[in-house]
Amino acid sequence: MLVRKKGQSRVLGQRPEVAIARTFGILCIATGFILGMQGLDEPDSIWLPTALGLIVTGLIAQVFALIRSCLAPKGDDEPKP
Repeated sequence: MLVRKKGQSRVLGQRPEVAIARTFGILCIATGFILGMQGLDEPDSIWLPTALGLIVTGLIAQVFALIRSCLAPKGDDEPKP
């Protein structure tokens, strides 16, 4: 059973922006791979560059989540009076 400590968000102890960035990154990477397969079947279509853009966007979101979860100060969640 997970017990939430003071200052932790509701998503398994992660900050909300980290959870959103990870979810967005996973969705972009998965959609990019699906569109990339379609783009490889039709090389002259717009799908391949779109897929590459989605994959890069997903990777950037994952790096943002990694930086925010590892390198950001831990006391950032508490509101200042």
